[in-house]
Amino acid sequence: MSDLPADLTWIRAAPPEATGPGPWIEIAFGEGAEDDGEAPVHLRVTNDPDNVVTTNRRKWDAFVLGVQAGEFDHFVEGVEGV
Repeated sequence: MSDLPADLTWIRAAPPEATGPGPWIEIAFGEGAEDDGEAPVHLRVTNDPDNVVTTNRRKWDAFVLGVQAGEFDHFVEGVEGV
């Protein structure tokens, strides 16, 4: 994790009413314009903050669009509360 910028702003993907430490997924957008497809996007889980996965904005945007389109719904079938 030493090659990550120290000034990243981590955004926690948790419901507004959520309490407690999670674990939650956190996302940080690296340096670069919002429309720069190669700008880095970093992901981690709150209970393992040193384990960071880095992708780019183009792939992140494609993933988010896939989630919105329901392409990953089969991963949560049968999960309580879904």
